[in-house]
Amino acid sequence: MGWVAVRVLLAIAATLLGGWIGFTVSDSSPVVAALTGAGCAAAAISSTDLARGYRLLRWLRGSQETPAPRDAGLWGELAYRVERSLRMREREIAHERTRLSQFLDGIEASPNGVLLADANHQIDWCNAVAADHFGLDPQRDRGQPLTNLIRAPAFVSYLQSGRYEEGVTFANPRAAGTLAVIVRPYAEGQLLVLSQDITERERADAMRRDFVANVSHEIRTPLTVLAGFVETLNGAKLTEAERKRVLELMQQQTDRMQALVGDLLTLARLEGSPRPPPDQWVDLDGLLARVESDARVLSAGRHSIELTSGTGAQLAGAEAELLSAIGNVVSNAVRYTPEGGRIDVSWSTRADGRGVIEVRDTGIGIAREHIPRIVERFYRVDASRARDTGGTGLGLSIVKHVMQRHGGELEIESSPGQGSSFRLVLPSARVRQRPSKARPAQALAA
Repeated sequence: MGWVAVRVLLAIAATLLGGWIGFTVSDSSPVVAALTGAGCAAAAISSTDLARGYRLLRWLRGSQETPAPRDAGLWGELAYRVERSLRMREREIAHERTRLSQFLDGIEASPNGVLLADANHQIDWCNAVAADHFGLDPQRDRGQPLTNLIRAPAFVSYLQSGRYEEGVTFANPRAAGTLAVIVRPYAEGQLLVLSQDITERERADAMRRDFVANVSHEIRTPLTVLAGFVETLNGAKLTEAERKRVLELMQQQTDRMQALVGDLLTLARLEGSPRPPPDQWVDLDGLLARVESDARVLSAGRHSIELTSGTGAQLAGAEAELLSAIGNVVSNAVRYTPEGGRIDVSWSTRADGRGVIEVRDTGIGIAREHIPRIVERFYRVDASRARDTGGTGLGLSIVKHVMQRHGGELEIESSPGQGSSFRLVLPSARVRQRPSKARPAQALAA
């Protein structure tokens, strides 16, 4: 409050000075002259205050971007206090805007859709994921009623019910799929709408249910047959030939279940184990020789089987997995090629360095519409024929998993009655020629 005392003293001094000057220079009544001088001094002080107050008022009426007037006294103190309060408010607002921007950036990075609506169910804000889920424009659609833009009957009914304890699922209006939406009230009647695309999760659940159903069916069939045969053996008198035939059929069903369980365990191991090492090299010629031996046993001389030998190639990966992949493709070719048909297994490298193991047969072929699905578990083009040939329905699914784990792919070409071609394509990083053995050092001439 120092400026108050200074101002009072200044006013008293100016009044006394004005009165003294009026008293000394005027020839009229000394009292009138003194009062006139004091009044002039007071008017001068008031005029100065008025000018300073006007400058401060003009600054307040403006944008306040420039510094406040730097006057002395009351108006200077007032201008300083006002400017400091304004600058502090501006810093606080800038800080809050920064925090709000960071908060919205965090919500924008969320993998789920986030939408804010007011008490009238009008859109306040939404992130890009919610805009994609509901087909909204984050800027243009602000202030629009939710039910005008999201017209799925299940969502409209859920929103208008006001009961948000559980969520709701409905078809994605933007694409083929399903959205799961949950609403949470907050503040004064405002709504937080969270959305998630659960299409893949539902597809995985459906595949899991189908898988369990298929496994149950595949195992129940041979078990039923075995149970019937056991009952027959216990309750009927059979000749030696009949007994031998029943035991053979029981052995077939047992082998079928063992093969199924073995393939299931292989799939589980492929899905749960780490990727094959990129520096563990396996000789391709050894793999092909073992595959050829198994194929000739399965064919029992009914087919012409030719395999490339002497490739000198090596593949990086898990030997058991590579053997299983090649063996499954070749055994399928044997099973689905009529007697007298031909099966060729060849090795080649492409211009980009990738290696290709191709299995070509002259079998029954596959219709175009079935090709994308034959790598699915238990998918069969002809279920009855597949069971007759002894397949489990998991072979090509195993091949697909092995190739994915090795960074490769499975290419299929086929047409009904024209045979099929299955190509196992491995990346160039997993293909090399067998290193040549080091030659003995030549003795230096004396």
